Amino acid sequence: MDWYNNLFELIDMRSFSNLWFWIVLAVVWSTSSHYVLGVPFDMVLRARRHGGEAETDLEDMVRINTNRMLYIAQVSGLWLLGFGCFFLTMLALLGFYYGMEFAQALMLLALPLSVVALLSLSTARLIQQEGAEGERLRRRLTRHRLYTQIIGMVSIFVTALWGMFQNLTVGPF
Repeated sequence: MDWYNNLFELIDMRSFSNLWFWIVLAVVWSTSSHYVLGVPFDMVLRARRHGGEAETDLEDMVRINTNRMLYIAQVSGLWLLGFGCFFLTMLALLGFYYGMEFAQALMLLALPLSVVALLSLSTARLIQQEGAEGERLRRRLTRHRLYTQIIGMVSIFVTALWGMFQNLTVGPF
């Protein structure tokens, strides 16, 4: 039984006082701002600098990912929306009504990521409607990345404030 105690000591379920939660938070927002519509942002920068084949590769990757996202949204979008709302409601109730800190932490991760997912869907729809290519596509992807980074900064700030509040009010166990 010693390994069980050691494991739960390493993976502390009090999320806001746990280093692993903050590492996950940083990695999630770093990754979501680097991959714009599933395309690494360095491809956008390379296409801007070099053009030619890099530009074609970027346009192909964006076309593939936007078509995929829009197809999934068209086929099962309502189901995904329903399950997403159920999941977020469950986390909100467990976290903020029943006081489960782990659910609060997941809610503070999942809610802004769901906003980014809706923003990605909107950007994909705009790219497809416009038939965006070249400079217009790069500007659209850069703007999407900026909005994602703003959402991430606000999310990290709110999570840090809530985490400090939790750590100060609950204290060590």
